[in-house]
Amino acid sequence: MTGRRRALPVLAAAVAAATLLGASARGAPTACLRGVNLSGAEGGTVPGRANFDYVYPTAEEVRRMASLGFTAIRLPVRWERLQPRLDGPLDAGEAGRLDAVFDAAGAAGLSTVLDLHNYAYYGRDRLGTPALPAAALADLWGRIAARYGARGKVVFSLMNEPHDVPGPAWAAAATEAIAAIRAAGARNLVLVSGTAWDGAHSWTADLPTGNNGRDMLAVRDPLDRFAFDVHQYLDADFSGRSAECSAAPRALAGLDAVHAWLVANGRRGFLGEFGASAAPACMAALGALVERVDADPKAWLGWTAWAAGPWWPRDYPFDLQPTAAGAPPQLALLARLAKGRPCRPLGAP
Repeated sequence: MTGRRRALPVLAAAVAAATLLGASARGAPTACLRGVNLSGAEGGTVPGRANFDYVYPTAEEVRRMASLGFTAIRLPVRWERLQPRLDGPLDAGEAGRLDAVFDAAGAAGLSTVLDLHNYAYYGRDRLGTPALPAAALADLWGRIAARYGARGKVVFSLMNEPHDVPGPAWAAAATEAIAAIRAAGARNLVLVSGTAWDGAHSWTADLPTGNNGRDMLAVRDPLDRFAFDVHQYLDADFSGRSAECSAAPRALAGLDAVHAWLVANGRRGFLGEFGASAAPACMAALGALVERVDADPKAWLGWTAWAAGPWWPRDYPFDLQPTAAGAPPQLALLARLAKGRPCRPLGAP
């Protein structure tokens, strides 16, 4: 880390942690995040052209989500666009587009989960290889933290669905990235995905890359202001590529297992991606996922469903984008559930 980054004093760090998330991992929370993914900025060819190959949500789209009663959006972005050269500065144009979304969300009272949607890759290079060492990810997040650390409603999600990376190596890389964020003076909440595609259904399973339930316990944050982001879809292989929801019972059981793990280990969780088609059985399972998370706000910080965004085809089974005809059934259900329990947006007193 360069000399321009400073560490927070221990006392300030402790006060920040106690004020915003409770004095301990299982303390009474003062925030919850409930909303949707606003997709589009992660898509298209790289680097691509903004508003042609990829698109950021507009202020109007952000306000619409707030008007439905949500408290958060998750914003997937691409590393290669945000930092065109490893260890180099953030791209001014891309950072400006981020600024506009953060401004719109803050004005609407929403938190924004900044999701690095790269699966532990930069181009064709995998994290943990000589071409893409863990230090590169830490450098990126140190720069993001230096720019956005003063925005309390911005949540830093280190990496979407890492895969092909051994669990211990990913836990070490996540810890290094968190250290860079804290060294920049940022107190923002941090989300850490598990490896092996981050599925709740396999969180405690022994997989070729390791066991998230064991390996992720090594993640450290000097402020203890982090949570584990898990994802869960309902189709037969849990991939979210099919409209059917035959694996819903196993998906719900997997989320229950993650909840038990969080409670047993004094950790916090966040359901960052989940989705379902409008079929009645799938809608029921969608609601059940949300209700399980909302039932224990000490263990779960909230959820963001997949996915809204103006460029999804209208026949996409998980499309949550409102139209002139109104909200899709899944979005209407999620909005009702979001309003069903008291919820304080991040940073609320």
